[in-house]
Amino acid sequence: MHGVKEIILEAESLPVEERAVLVNSLLCTLNPPDSDLDRKWVEVAKLRLKELRSARVKAVPGNQVFDKIQERFSR
Repeated sequence: MHGVKEIILEAESLPVEERAVLVNSLLCTLNPPDSDLDRKWVEVAKLRLKELRSARVKAVPGNQVFDKIQERFSR
């Protein structure tokens, strides 16, 4: 059996598409898909899109969001 380091080295040599499949597969073992939860997230996403399109809320650029997160956690 391969050790973790060997598995990582072997995985890094895979084409990007295969690495993406591998990562998704591993993540699913940590957080199995839940169709009810996925449906709820779709509802939330649709509501947020509707709010953006109606201009009830204003989008915040991603770099500003990440800057705030980094600032909050670097204190």
